[in-house]
Amino acid sequence: MGGTDWRHDTLDRIRALIHETDAKVTEEAKWVKPSNPTGVPTWSHDGIICTGEIYKDKVKVTFMYGAKLDDPDHLFNASLDAGTRRAIDIGQGSRLDERAFTRLIRAAVDFDASRATTTRSK
Repeated sequence: MGGTDWRHDTLDRIRALIHETDAKVTEEAKWVKPSNPTGVPTWSHDGIICTGEIYKDKVKVTFMYGAKLDDPDHLFNASLDAGTRRAIDIGQGSRLDERAFTRLIRAAVDFDASRATTTRSK
């Protein structure tokens, strides 16, 4: 893919919001394969918080433990029936509520921290 488009711009903004929300978040590419040589951006802090994927018609942000998180702003709009994960699909022209998104990131970080504390104390 040459150049940038709305999907890359959207993923870049997601990336910035995640890092602004928690400076200790790390990012790495996971699941690198020939059909996806750059892999899937994956953000972690005491566990995987979420991943970001670019599709033809959307950007998908999947929260590893989204089903365990409160979503009072109803950002989750995909994978709603999944047992563990929840996702936000962002289409072209869609506006992401950035304040609600950062609250969701903070909730995911806090959830992972509580899981890590429980695991360490066993």
